[in-house]
Amino acid sequence: MRNVWNIVRKEINSYFRSPIAYIVLAVFAGIFGFFFYSILAMFVRQSMMAAQYMQMYGQSMHMNVNEMVIRPLLMNTAVVSLFMVPFITMRLFAEEKKTGTIELLMTSPLTDLQIITGKFIAALLLYACMLAITFLYLLLLFQYGNPDWKPMLSGYLGLLLLGGCFLAIGLMFSTMTGNQLIAVVLTFGFLLFLWVIDWAGEYATGTVAEVAKYLSLTGHIDNFSKGVIDLRDGVYYVSLIALALFMTARSVESVRWRA
Repeated sequence: MRNVWNIVRKEINSYFRSPIAYIVLAVFAGIFGFFFYSILAMFVRQSMMAAQYMQMYGQSMHMNVNEMVIRPLLMNTAVVSLFMVPFITMRLFAEEKKTGTIELLMTSPLTDLQIITGKFIAALLLYACMLAITFLYLLLLFQYGNPDWKPMLSGYLGLLLLGGCFLAIGLMFSTMTGNQLIAVVLTFGFLLFLWVIDWAGEYATGTVAEVAKYLSLTGHIDNFSKGVIDLRDGVYYVSLIALALFMTARSVESVRWRA
């Protein structure tokens, strides 16, 4: 376990010694801040219209902060993560190949599992920092409103699992090339395919439609954003992470033999 945490510390230090972590966090915070301001401003306008409607007709309009603010924000966070995560994973192995340190890493006493686990945890910690920034924004809603915290926590659980899938897939593609740009393109392309695959289900029937819907990333995160924790969604994300890490291990094993 000590070897794993040594890898984690090394990767975290590498992230913050380079501009990558700062740029990713700053861009992510800025985009989320824009969405937060826009959605909250729309909610405030609708609340004012609801108050006027009540004064005129004596009937109140139901305004739900979770459905109208928090859920859209969480879904937007998932979309932004789709674009940002490939930049987190692009360097994990590709940079090692480019700089030539991959030979030292492969011939060290560390096992493939320790290397992969350490790099994955480090990337997951950086992703968790991204989610922590969004959580600070949402805390303002509790100061001025009374949202339900349970659907919000389930939404963040879904985002963490979704991010784990993104990172595991990005880690896999990072082992396949020494070019970070290629790693970004391959990761984003594959993630986008899994994101939109359920569109094929709209034009298909039977087994094909069900398989396309199940493989899609969007359908599973949608349940979490509603506050619904379905075991099938958790199994899907954990299975996808495990499969991607297994393929990563096979790829690293081939690199070790070449090294």
